Amino acid sequence: MTEPKITLKEVEQVARLARLELSGEEKERMRAQLDRILAYIDKLKELDISDVEPTSHAIPITNVMREDELKPSFPIEAMLANAPERDADFFRVPKIIEE
Repeated sequence: MTEPKITLKEVEQVARLARLELSGEEKERMRAQLDRILAYIDKLKELDISDVEPTSHAIPITNVMREDELKPSFPIEAMLANAPERDADFFRVPKIIEE
């Protein structure tokens, strides 16, 4: 059997940083899971990727934003129709800034 890549002490440190309280059984399960993850990463490091072009996304992306176009707005009366309180052509809201 190979040497574990992560120790219980390291799991306890990560748990402390994440503010997690783990039982002894949970610590061992977390150690085993993290160990498998790290072993898989080592396996990935063995791949020959010399002819793979670097990418920032796995699939091509396109900008889904539309061009800005000037359009008519809703009438003020329609916008303020359900306002609980209004002040002329504005919504009236409670003051939230403390002095």
